[in-house]
Parts: sequence; C-alpha cells; structure tokens
Amino acid sequence: MLDYLFSQYKDYPTYQITLELVAIFFGLWSVWCAKKDNILVFPTGLISTFIYAYLLWKWDLLGDSMINGYYFIMSIYGWYHWTRKKGNIEEFPVSVITNKEKTIALIIFVLTIIFVAFVYLYFGKFTNWYSYIDTLLTAIFFVGMWLMAKRKIENWIFWIIGDLISIPLYFAKGYTFTSFQYIVFTIIAVFGYLEWKKILNSNKLTS
Repeated sequence: MLDYLFSQYKDYPTYQITLELVAIFFGLWSVWCAKKDNILVFPTGLISTFIYAYLLWKWDLLGDSMINGYYFIMSIYGWYHWTRKKGNIEEFPVSVITNKEKTIALIIFVLTIIFVAFVYLYFGKFTNWYSYIDTLLTAIFFVGMWLMAKRKIENWIFWIIGDLISIPLYFAKGYTFTSFQYIVFTIIAVFGYLEWKKILNSNKLTS
C-alpha cells in the first residue's frame, strides 16, 4: 500500500521532497491561523506559496504554480489589509460579501479561466484531463484567496470546494503528500467557516 502511495517519489531529487514537506508544514500552519482569524496566516502562507510556486513550475504544473504565485502576492495584500485599524478597532473585520464584491468575484473567476487556458494553450499543456480541471481549480482558488484577503466569510466555501477537488487531482498527478495535505485543508476549512461564523455573529452583537 505504501509503495503504491509513494512510489512516484523514487525518482524525485531529495531536495524537492524536502521542500514539499516544508511547504506542507507551513501551508497547514497558515490554514490553521486563518481558521483562528490570526494574521500569521500571511507570513506562514508566504513561505509555503513561494516554495510551491517553485516546485510546481519545476513539475510543469503551470496553473498550480500560478495559483501559488498569486497567493504570494495576495498574502502581502491581505497582510496589509488585515492590519489596518481606526484607533484600536479593526477597519476590516470578518464580514459577508457584498453585491459589488460578488460581481468582482465573478469577474476574477472568468478572467482567471481565460488567462490560465491561454497559458496552457500557449505552452501546449492541454495534454491530459487534469489540465482542464486545473484551469477550473485555479479560478476557484483565485476567488477564494481574494475573499480571504478581504476577510469575507465566503472565502471558506471556495476553499472547501477547491480542496475537495484537489485531493483526487493531486493524487492522480502523483503528489501523495500534497494530496494528504488537502484532506487536512478540507477539514480545517470546514471548522474555519464555523469559527468565522461565530466571530461574525459576535461582531453583530457588539456593533
């Protein structure tokens, strides 16, 4: 069983396996911090996404690599956004998405699919079924990260959907460690949504 799950790693350089494990550690830490509405979600996320952007590019998974490059940029934006305060009060607490933000999220989703499809076509990477799934997944995660940076509770819905798709996808691609990571991500994301819901309700009571 273990040979089946991890046989793909036999030809990988040791440094890539080590980097993947380090990225997983900081990725899990980052999602846990997000669940707790803790600003450490961003510095830990920066480390994980930087490593993954490099590894996925090396593995010719362009959509995945772009996801992590985007995460890196949005983590910097989110870090700044979350620290903004008016006096001692957070300027942007946990909140619900507005109609305007729904429109922006839809635009991000559609443009991401178009952009990633163009990149895959340009590099001739539409060679198997998971390239198409990867295009959709990139759009889901782009919206999820944008909503997290904006501190919108709906970000967890996108993470849950994307994580559930990623579990079999990464296993099919041959990255078992990362597939296991997304199982944990899914569980944390569900509890993250519930915890942010409590925070949101608490903010309503005190406002």
